[in-house]
Amino acid sequence: MNDAIPLRSPELQPVEARGSHREVGRALGRWGAEACHRHLIHSDAWAQIMACRDQPEIPAMRALLRQAFPWIEDELTGLAEGLELPPDEVFLWNCRGDLWALAPDGCTTVLAPQRLSHNEDGDPGFAGACGLVDARPDGAPAFASFVYPGSLLGHTFAVNETGLAITVNNIRARRTKAGMPRMVLCRALLAAGSAGAAVSILQAHPRMGAFHLGLGQAGAAHTWSVEFSHMAVSVRPVTQAAILHANHAVHGAQEDLPQIITASSSHRQTRGEALLEQGAEARAVLADTGDAAEPILRRSPDDTDQENTLATADIDLSKNTARWAVYAPGAAEPHYRFENITALG
Repeated sequence: MNDAIPLRSPELQPVEARGSHREVGRALGRWGAEACHRHLIHSDAWAQIMACRDQPEIPAMRALLRQAFPWIEDELTGLAEGLELPPDEVFLWNCRGDLWALAPDGCTTVLAPQRLSHNEDGDPGFAGACGLVDARPDGAPAFASFVYPGSLLGHTFAVNETGLAITVNNIRARRTKAGMPRMVLCRALLAAGSAGAAVSILQAHPRMGAFHLGLGQAGAAHTWSVEFSHMAVSVRPVTQAAILHANHAVHGAQEDLPQIITASSSHRQTRGEALLEQGAEARAVLADTGDAAEPILRRSPDDTDQENTLATADIDLSKNTARWAVYAPGAAEPHYRFENITALG
């Protein structure tokens, strides 16, 4: 993204990934290798996931990936090559939320009829090492996305060239029978041409882990709150008042889903809903620290889930193109502005 607004802090790095899917993965791996070798592979989270390597569900997960999305398998292969890590380990890491309910991914989203606003909360060890990628895979829609070192694209926030916008929140579902890894499904959604097509992808495949998605389409009258798990794909259109989602399942279709709701997730949901009822705007909600113990904007080294806010996205879908901005945590001014995937100066 050479024409992006220059960063005024080291919080987010511009990344370019172009070519075949394997080349896209390799570029992301080379970019993220230093952070992964410095931090990730020495983390408790990595150790937890590597301890799952002999779980009986894993061969079935790999077979589902290979059958349905060989191009995503190519991206994972390239990612491992660029990271200079074993492919089996990179695959496992990208199944982390399917295998371990306490994987370090959080997030809060405010959904309005034509707007998605999102705090990306993750491993504070990656502060200053995350990026915004300009991805242009051959034969597939281009998109711009937040990216973590060592991870597939698509499980954070992104907009593709058709004006499809996606935000993703963790749901800490307890492990179930083998299905398609949730991060693989989210990567597949970035190739969709509409929110309806994205939902169809989720419905067409068995699912192992769980996520909440904010889906929006430039020019559409409303956005959609989507929760998917092994049990169901539930879709709620957001047509009037804004709603908040703080990374645990809240749809009726998921009420029997075995999940872990942490104190942070519960407090952010309650506090955010109260602020919206008082008329607070989305970005003010996402910047809130009124609950000192469990704030919505999470920057404490003592965060109870060991997560911090690493970026905030504000995506306006009221026009025929998505106009959106990305902020460093708590920043008043954006570090990047986009129209669909074109960076604005």
